[in-house]
Amino acid sequence: MKQGEQQGRRSRLRGVPRTVLALGMVSFFTDVSSESVVAVLPLYVTAVLGMSPLAYGFLDGVYQGVSAVVRVLGGWWADRTHRSKEVALLGYGVSALSRFLLLPATGFAAITGTVALDRLGKGLRTGPRDSMIAASSQERDLGRNFGVHRTLDTAGALVGPLAAFGILSAIPLGLGGFHSVFVLSAAAAVVGVAVLLLVVPGRARTAAATSDESAPSTVEAVRRTAPRMRWRDLTDRRLRRLLLAAGVLGLLTVGDGFLYLVLASSGTVGARWFPLLMVGTNAAYLALAVPFGRLADRVGRPRVFLGGHLFLVAAYVVTALQHGAAWEVAGVLLLLGAFYAATDGVLAAIASRLVPEASRASGIAAAQTVVALARFGSSVGFGLLWTLTGRSTAMVVVAVALAVAIPFAAGLLQLRRPAGARS
Repeated sequence: MKQGEQQGRRSRLRGVPRTVLALGMVSFFTDVSSESVVAVLPLYVTAVLGMSPLAYGFLDGVYQGVSAVVRVLGGWWADRTHRSKEVALLGYGVSALSRFLLLPATGFAAITGTVALDRLGKGLRTGPRDSMIAASSQERDLGRNFGVHRTLDTAGALVGPLAAFGILSAIPLGLGGFHSVFVLSAAAAVVGVAVLLLVVPGRARTAAATSDESAPSTVEAVRRTAPRMRWRDLTDRRLRRLLLAAGVLGLLTVGDGFLYLVLASSGTVGARWFPLLMVGTNAAYLALAVPFGRLADRVGRPRVFLGGHLFLVAAYVVTALQHGAAWEVAGVLLLLGAFYAATDGVLAAIASRLVPEASRASGIAAAQTVVALARFGSSVGFGLLWTLTGRSTAMVVVAVALAVAIPFAAGLLQLRRPAGARS
């Protein structure tokens, strides 16, 4: 029996569509690029450039929120033209360009500009990319396929901080070491763009069409036969409830960099070891993304999405009360990884099934836009709260507020076990 179950699991993994795997590799290299920078950015901004928590909060808010400016545009553009790959390619290319511009940037304004450019690229690419994943997936495997993509994505997010740690360990701390990290980031971004251009199919055929040899196979044919995207598709009551719930929870989602700074302030984590905090988070995410995706397919995606925020509440509490013990640091990183595994791909999976196929990229982008805007406000607000009350008090306040918001969000999503254990 156990052998049969193992063979069944391997068979399901072999059934992951090529488009999902190829986009996963694009995200792998892109996350090596982005996360190697993100892993050192809090330390670089506060220790090397000497900025305050409020200044870092603004920069982190830019990182979290600027992509919201173009997320819906990217989704709408992909839906209207049926050129999801091309729109995603533009987004990945813009982010790659920002890596090169980061090298000469040393002032706050210049760094903020390059971060904003990178996030604009992310905003353009995310909706079209997730739409290609959804279009390539059978309904029964949707959460699993998003989990597989997020696993490859997170593998890159694991490698990037490890590479940054290795560089900072080999090179004395200072501009030289950080600039070496930025060079690595630029190289990985170029590889990601190349994989998207050369390996990802020009258009992901829908799962329903994979067995139909007469299905449209060219962009021109698709544009003639496919239904058109309509803005009113985004006014569905269920989608509005999801957007409101995601926005409220996003306002109370503190950027990881703040938690890492609180952990580092205890003295347990030295400057050279700082990038490994992100490694711990991403390792947990990597291990849990597929299991949580499968769990969401079985018990209902909104249930897993909301349950993930309970992990975040626990992470806030442990961070606020920790005394620098190694087990406390490890616990926070595990909880953060579990939060992302239960929410990131799951939110996209929920949104993808609340709109018609013709508006799928726009629906996913709308949900991600709301989250990005909310997290912009969260980062700036938390930086101010930290400045006024202190780090531990600020963490406790946000933990209590998030614990109150979760039942409110559950009411908006009207949790119940749907037919077939899906939602």
